[in-house]
Formats: sequence, C-alpha cells, structure tokens
Amino acid sequence: MLDQLALRGPDAEGTWADEHALLLFRRLSVIDLAGGGQPMVSPEGAVLAYTGEVFNFAALRAELRALGHHFGTASDSEVVLRAYLQWGERCAERFTGMFAFAVWDARKHELLLIRDRFGIYPLYYARLESGLVFGSEPKAVLAHPGVRAQVDLDGLRKLLSFAPVPGQGVFRGVFEVLPGSVVRFSEAGLTSSRYWWLAAAPHTDDLPTTIASVRELLEESVRAQVVADVPWCVQLSGGLDSSALAALASRVVGAPIATYSLDFAGHAERFRAGELYSSPDAPFAAEMVKWLGCEHTELVLDSAQLLDDATRRDVVRALDMPSPGGEMYTSLYLLAAVIRQRHVVTLSGDAADEIFGGFVWYQDEWYRNSQTFPWLLASHRMELLTGLLDRDLVNRLDLQTFSSDHYRSALAEVEGLPGESALDRRMREMTYVNLTRYLPVVLERKDRMAMASALEGRVPYADHRLVEYVYNTPWAMRSFDGREKSLLRAAVKDLLPQSVLERVKAPFPTTQDPAYAAGLRAKLEALLADSASPAWQLLDRQRVAKAVLGPDATARLGVTRLSLDLATQLHDWLTSGIRLVV
Repeated sequence: MLDQLALRGPDAEGTWADEHALLLFRRLSVIDLAGGGQPMVSPEGAVLAYTGEVFNFAALRAELRALGHHFGTASDSEVVLRAYLQWGERCAERFTGMFAFAVWDARKHELLLIRDRFGIYPLYYARLESGLVFGSEPKAVLAHPGVRAQVDLDGLRKLLSFAPVPGQGVFRGVFEVLPGSVVRFSEAGLTSSRYWWLAAAPHTDDLPTTIASVRELLEESVRAQVVADVPWCVQLSGGLDSSALAALASRVVGAPIATYSLDFAGHAERFRAGELYSSPDAPFAAEMVKWLGCEHTELVLDSAQLLDDATRRDVVRALDMPSPGGEMYTSLYLLAAVIRQRHVVTLSGDAADEIFGGFVWYQDEWYRNSQTFPWLLASHRMELLTGLLDRDLVNRLDLQTFSSDHYRSALAEVEGLPGESALDRRMREMTYVNLTRYLPVVLERKDRMAMASALEGRVPYADHRLVEYVYNTPWAMRSFDGREKSLLRAAVKDLLPQSVLERVKAPFPTTQDPAYAAGLRAKLEALLADSASPAWQLLDRQRVAKAVLGPDATARLGVTRLSLDLATQLHDWLTSGIRLVV
C-alpha cells in the first residue's frame, strides 16, 4: 500500500503500528523540511497521518502555546496534532487550508478521517470484514487484499456523468470522505458527520464595501498560500483568474515570480472562436509576463506527445480510471512534470469561475432555467463519452435519469433565506451545484495530475472565507456591470493591463490539431485487431469500426473526440486488474 503512493510522497516514509491500528505515510516535504516526520505520535496516545497544508498554522501554534502546548518542530503537522489534542475533531473548524488526515486515538480506540471543506485533498476508505482501510488514492485502498477492484454500473455512471455523487467512488465499496466531513470508526461502528457546509447568510455590505472585502480576502489567501520552504510558482493562462493571482502573488512577495503556461503547437493558427472559446491564451499570458516581469516558462505540446502510449498509461494510472477530459488530463500531467523540475508548489486559478460566476451558464437564461446540471447542456456533454459504448450498456446506464435525479438531490441541499428573490434563489442554486458537483471534478483532476509528479497544487480562490462571502452576495452585486465575474474584475482592476482585465472567459485549452484525432483513430484501429481486449466488454465493435474510417464517418455517428479518447484508454485501465460487474 505504501508503494502505491510513492509518487505523492517521494521525500520520506514512515510506519506506525500497535495491536489495533497501522498507519503508513509517504511525505512530500513543503514546510519544515527537517522536521515534521510522520506518522506523528503524541505522549497522550494520539497518532497522526496528515497531508496538505493548514495555512493558518502559525497563528494556531501561538494560540496553542498560550494554552500550554509545547512544540518540538516548526511543522504544520505538529500543529494539527496538538490542535486535535486540544479541541478534538472540532479542530478542523479552526483550520484554513487544504488537508486530509487520520488520527488514531488509542485512548478511545477510535479512528478519525477528516477532510478539508472543498475536498481539495482526497481521502478514500473501504470497510473490511473486521476493520477499515483508507488512503489518499483508490490505488492505495485497492492494494489491501481485503478490497476488490470492481466497477459496477454505478461506478461507470460516476466515470461518465460529469456530475459525480459526493462520497461515491468509481470502485464498488470504495468511498470518499465527504468534503468538510469527519468519518469516525470504532467498536461502535462507522459514522460520518459534517463540520462545514455552504450555509446561507444575509449580506449587509454595500457594493463598494463588498468589492473591497473581496480584494482583502483574496489578498489574504494569496499571502498565506505563498508560504513554503520550497520553491513555488503560479500557473498563468492569461485569463482574469490566474492573472489576478499572479499579480497579487508578485505584490505580496515584492519581487518577480516564476510562472508557467501551456500551449499547443499550431494552436494560434488553427484557433476558431466558439460559444465557449473566445480567444487563445498565449498572447494574454505573454502580456502578463511582460507586465509583471515574470520568470516564465511556456510548455508547447504537440500531438505526438499527447498521443504517447507510455504517457497515456501514466495518466490512467495516476487517475485510477480513464480520463473523462481527454487530452486535457494529459497536458496537465505533462505540465506538472515540467514544473516539478524546478518547483514543488504551484498556485492556480481553479475555483474562481465557480465562485464568481465565470461560466456561460451563469449568464445565459437558457442554461439558468435548465432542469439538470448546466454544464451537461454545454456541447451536449451527456453524450460526450458514450458514443462508442455498447448501446445496451448505454441504455442500462441511463445517464439522463441518473443526472436528473442527482440534480434534484443537489438542489434539495441548498439553504435559502427568508424573502430571497427568485433570481437570488436560482443563482444560489447554480453556485451551489457548481461548487459541490462541478468543482470536485476540477480539483480531482488537478490533484491527481500534479501529484503524479509530486507537485503540490494550491487553489487560493477556494479559501472558505472568500467562498462564504461571495456565495452569500446577492446576484445583482455579483453581476453589477452585466458581465461575468463582475466582483472579481472590480476587485483587481488596478493590478492588470486593460486587455487582460476585459478578456472574456475562456476554458482550459485543447489542441485543435487534426493529427490528434487521427492518432486516436489509429489507436482504435489497433484495438480492433485485439479481439481479446477487455475493452470490448464496454465498447460497440461496429461503431468503433465505423469511427476509425475518418472524421466524416465519426461525425455521421455523432461521436465526439472525447469518446474516441475514452475508448482508447479502456484497454490499459481494464488490464490493470479491474473487474467489471455490469
């Protein structure tokens, strides 16, 4: 099990055991490189295995010292352990950060699994006949002989739906600790409870105060998240979110910062604007580099790199399943590997769109009035991944009903305020489902692709104090100038060049090179020659045979490039010990 997480923690490992519990740990050293070894044991009988960052650890250490606690290291790990000893499981309510940790408390014969508010850091578990096993990734849990790597229809729905059900994983019997939750396991059994959720609260600030507060909260988050004892950098796309982040980070440290961007060979020449893609990233990223004087690295990928078999196998292994986002995952994996050559920590603009209303579905009334997750309507995402699957399987999966039922369940979780307008209620629902159903996909992608290279990814926009504040701001303020991300733009207008400040939202880029789709069809043609491949348990051979004939045949089938991409990954996934139960 320890070996399965070697990529996440290459710097050190540790083991602790007694007659009731075994804790294994792999460390990526970021704070207090010499100290902070784990599992960390207290004289009182509590043992900690912790990963992530508690950004307010210095203030908490001072508070705990005043309460009589003594510290032998400068690590945030020891602060987490001492905080648990002082406040019990409610210590998590005091943490600002991204974390997942386990505490074995020998005094109570009790195991606690605790995860940060948005699930930035992963934490999985499975029940055993006489116990419980847990780990940072499914592969660690599946390495236990008491857990089988089985995938049933529900697991396939999670893989294919673009709207995962919180707490449920792809593998049968393997669950996620819910964001903002505590899982308790003892002789009394297993329970789960929430210590945080997105709560509705009145917003009493006027617009100028709100804009100033957003700026203050964001700047405070960035200031906390550039603290590290290792080199850090910012991922810079040239969009509003990452550009504001880079500008604030540069201002906080008072010096040029390191930045990285991603592009594709020939992308500028092939780029065509559409509903979701208004402009290519590269010119805006270059302008920000000049504006801030960054030490910049641009990674330009070609189709050969994106199609490389070994790289694609590594992506499937890192994710523990085929990637639902095609070459987006591969490009992030390759970018992380380049960043890790010189930096250990990276900051990115993820979560800003979900919080501030950056997506097209926040602005367009047709999306806002939909009866399902709005991102499923964009580019007909419900069918994006199923084009080459067996038709009987597609019918049994019934992703339409699955997503609709899940959507209604998500809306039922949303708290409202007395007297709230219909528009504010609807936009609260939109923000809630984006933060609790869409953002987890983004965060999982970021974590797995970065940690496959032992790169820690931080997301300053996901500071819970900033999220709570903006979440409860009326929509009229959040869109006061009729544009997307009005509040964020107003809060950082003094930091950015006008072209970047006024740039319309553009999603993460994908390659426009026809050679990429041609390469996928070639891989499928090779798969057709392998009649023994376990991928045929899921694929429709006739549809695959037609799809490999060329782009026109693929278009006539209504098959997307993402479907081609997914189909080419199924063989590697299912030959890694996965058993389908469908």
